[in-house]
Amino acid sequence: MAALFLKRLTLQTIKTENTCIRRCLGKYVVQKTALAEPSHIASAPRPSCLIHAKAFSTEDTQDKREKKKKNETAFRNVGRKINERIIQVLDEKGNDLGPMHRANVIRLMAEQDLRLVLRDPGAEPPRYQLMTGTQIYQERLRRRGMERAEPKPGPTLTKELTFSSNIGQHDLDTKSKQIQQWIEKKYKVQITIKKGKNAEEPENKTEEICNQILQTMPGIATFSSRPQPIRGGKAVMCVLRPLSQKEENACRSAQGTQRGDALNRENGNHGASNALHQ
Repeated sequence: MAALFLKRLTLQTIKTENTCIRRCLGKYVVQKTALAEPSHIASAPRPSCLIHAKAFSTEDTQDKREKKKKNETAFRNVGRKINERIIQVLDEKGNDLGPMHRANVIRLMAEQDLRLVLRDPGAEPPRYQLMTGTQIYQERLRRRGMERAEPKPGPTLTKELTFSSNIGQHDLDTKSKQIQQWIEKKYKVQITIKKGKNAEEPENKTEEICNQILQTMPGIATFSSRPQPIRGGKAVMCVLRPLSQKEENACRSAQGTQRGDALNRENGNHGASNALHQ
């Protein structure tokens, strides 16, 4: 009886151990499978996604820089957007108030109902001026008028003029005045002079007429192309152009020197005559 009981107890113990082993193995297999599955998912190819990127262009960058530079140099009210902590301030009459903190400047603007305008961004510290709205409007009008008065850069236009060497003096003076007006407007003038049918006419008369026209505009024009024969020698053509700024300055300096020499000669002659009378 005791032997049978021991046998059953042994079988029950073995059965219980097998059940525990199966449970442990089952958990281990499930955990291993769960850890292995993400690696398969990660290794699977992912669908490509579209990324919208803004195209880069040097022209766009240059336009932005030019726009920023224009905004910086534009004459406008900056309001309370003062980037620097310390700035040089001028009052509405142009008097220098010295360096000031931007907080003090903003308070002064509010107290006196003034606007702030950037005058010289390159100064150290940058120079600003307090102005009224009327002053800003008048300054803008003045600058706009100066911009319109300045000649716009561009290709130099050429005016053409043709006449005969038999032209009368009055008509030549009229044409010389017309040429001078074109030169003052920064035009080039192409002059073509046809030789007259008069057999007694000198050979170099056409060239003399070109030089005579140029002599009526001292300090204004010069030859861009000197007189030269065209059309088989039946005409002469030359081109006049306005003087450059450098040439105008040199011409004024030369004229001033000549006037000074002439005055010195006159003073010397007067001094010599006075000495003789004494």
